[in-house]
Amino acid sequence: MTALRDLHKDDKPREKLLNKGVQALKNDELLAILLGSGVQGKDVRKLAKEIIALMDTDFDKLSLETLCAIHGLGIAKASQILASLELSKRYLIRSNKRITSAGEVYEELKEFSIKKQEHFLSITLDGASHIINTRTVFIGTLNQSMVHPREVFTDAIADRAAGIIIAHNHPSGTLEASRADVQITQRLKEVSKLVGIELLDHVILAKDGFYSFSDEGLL
Repeated sequence: MTALRDLHKDDKPREKLLNKGVQALKNDELLAILLGSGVQGKDVRKLAKEIIALMDTDFDKLSLETLCAIHGLGIAKASQILASLELSKRYLIRSNKRITSAGEVYEELKEFSIKKQEHFLSITLDGASHIINTRTVFIGTLNQSMVHPREVFTDAIADRAAGIIIAHNHPSGTLEASRADVQITQRLKEVSKLVGIELLDHVILAKDGFYSFSDEGLL
């Protein structure tokens, strides 16, 4: 049984990862790192290649039973593989989430609706309205001096976002836009035109619902 540490220097996936980055690794090399070691009579790279061949044949029907059918692969290593794949799927699903309405913004940020302090948030979106990133821009009382367009749009530019949604919570529970809310929205809308990233909505979050500038025709 050959482990990663026993492979020749040029065959070590971990060293390749360190020197060239994870994107440079082949599928079987990534899996070899995950497995860590081979099994009796089969080194880690050979085992990884057999598993990858199974994945390439019928990935959708991959199960504990089909993995354990590979000679020498036990429940422990098969479970590791399945758990890793499931974790990846969950994060990929999350990263592919689309936002097409203020209601979906509210569901995405609902945890902030009950915060005792005001949180000013941004959601960056690609051209198909998929979420790129969700960020807390700052925490504190909302006013024009606190909300700097630079802080709001710098990350959106870095994300190469096509659009941005801003949101903040009202700890008081009020579902009305204050004068400061309107002023901030207008200011950010002007900046969004300059940087070429569309301001799609400003959503106010509260325990009992939300207020959308877009739905109210204010954007």
